[in-house]
Amino acid sequence: MNTAIPRRPTHQVQIDHISVGSDSPVVVQSMTNTDTADAEATALQVKELSEAGSEMVRITVNNPDSAAKVAEIRSRLDDMGCNTPLIGDFHFNGERLLAEFPDCAKALSKYRINPGNVGKGAKGDEKFAFMIQTAAEHGKAVRIGVNWGSLDQSLAKRMMDANLASASPKSPEAVMKEALIVSALESAQKAVDLGLPDNKIILSCKVSSVQDLIQVYRDLGGRCRYPLHLGLTEAGMGSKGIVASTAALSVLLQEGIGDTIRISLTPEPGSSRTQEVVVAQEILQTMGLRSFTPMVTACPGCGRTTSTVFQELARDIQQYLREQMIVWRLQYPGVENLNVAVMGCVVNGPGESKLADIGISLPGTGETPIAPVYVDGERKVTLKGDNMAAEFLAIVRDYVETNYGEHGKKRDRSRIIPIQTA
Repeated sequence: MNTAIPRRPTHQVQIDHISVGSDSPVVVQSMTNTDTADAEATALQVKELSEAGSEMVRITVNNPDSAAKVAEIRSRLDDMGCNTPLIGDFHFNGERLLAEFPDCAKALSKYRINPGNVGKGAKGDEKFAFMIQTAAEHGKAVRIGVNWGSLDQSLAKRMMDANLASASPKSPEAVMKEALIVSALESAQKAVDLGLPDNKIILSCKVSSVQDLIQVYRDLGGRCRYPLHLGLTEAGMGSKGIVASTAALSVLLQEGIGDTIRISLTPEPGSSRTQEVVVAQEILQTMGLRSFTPMVTACPGCGRTTSTVFQELARDIQQYLREQMIVWRLQYPGVENLNVAVMGCVVNGPGESKLADIGISLPGTGETPIAPVYVDGERKVTLKGDNMAAEFLAIVRDYVETNYGEHGKKRDRSRIIPIQTA
């Protein structure tokens, strides 16, 4: 944890073995996109997300078929040795599903409730109360998740009417942002009045604009001590979604705002859902807030690096390290702090390689076809020939075993912030 970024003081919420808020590390979460009624597919995707580093996973619970399978999904995960907490995402009919499927209510570790989709008037109040009281009865946490696209319209109208009657009316956009915050805070107070403890509540106010998200969460964070879940809703696909989410969340995290995060990427057709987990981890790790997997420093390339050798090696090393972390994070505690450099020419190659734990400076265009390898700042060996990549990977493996094994000099449990493992 980077103590240079003080966290906003909050209640601490315990969700199974995961602590959220207070001085706990920022938690990475994600959401499945399988049909929850398909218990096998959903359990397998939860496990995949967990192995990628998601510490909590949300699943859709939108109809009787899905609710009926939640307990089986939990059982399948337990049988696979995956203890990742499951979050139930409820909209419109959550109170009915929780009532009809008590095993679902028990199997979930947290409920996500959207005040704008619970219902209107007295009937909506009754539905909200039932869900909150069910959570309290089973000792479950609740995220009250307000969303720009499904804001409680009766609240919005009430606040718009009051604004119009004001001597100094605000813009409609400002009123809508305030309505998001009021919805979250009023719903949280209702939950407390209904018997849900303060330390079982997490809030979120999701919007799709970077500047709006920053403004809303700054305001919300200054008006409560509930842990906050950060996420840019409907962030988009590919680089757009990654850049927008990074821009918004990084500002807030730098200010100590945010206790759990999710990157809501639209996946490319046929691509793995785990990309959103990787992006979330990389945001936290590049900011120095947490460590998840060894970092690879690599140059962008230029006219001095017309060969693709260093690009291929950087890609292969990064992929190899991430794949190995499924085992390494248990076998070699602290290895997530490892830094590896893969450089493409003599300009910055030796210097960057010396600064890393392990670094290789590959030959650029016209340079002598040799690659010096630096270990802890010292030149240890020079590689050449067609097997440089395999030989460098072997050096990395040996370094990890030597330095992070049972008696390794870098095995320092005091620095480790553990993450969920399957």
